[in-house]
Amino acid sequence: MAEKILIVDDEPDMLKLLNMIIKEKTPYETITTNNPLEARELSTQGGFDLVIADLKMPGLDGMELLEAIKRMDKDIPVIIITAYGTVESAVESMQKGGFDFITKPFRKEQILYTIDKALKMVKLNKENKMLKEQLKAKDK
Repeated sequence: MAEKILIVDDEPDMLKLLNMIIKEKTPYETITTNNPLEARELSTQGGFDLVIADLKMPGLDGMELLEAIKRMDKDIPVIIITAYGTVESAVESMQKGGFDFITKPFRKEQILYTIDKALKMVKLNKENKMLKEQLKAKDK
């Protein structure tokens, strides 16, 4: 089953670009929205392996969305993308549990590498949990 990525950006062109890059170069399934409030709602339903969110959005910014997602599931990696990147906002996103912070404009290879790295981490974490559970079951 292909991993599912939620992409959130209030700029329709950026949504289309990210969706196109991911669809053309990866086997991952994407869901896109330009409404961060809808993204928060979608993430409560679960099923996403990764979230890519813009930093500056009306209604709910990327940091608030990151916090909301991490409260629901701390294991979902969240990549923040922004045209307004500062060292302070990058540090803040990492402190809040963000996986990476990418400034626009980004290279296609950069976003694909970061997505791949995040999803590999998810897979390793799931395998690690499963193996720990198997060890606990053996010890009983």
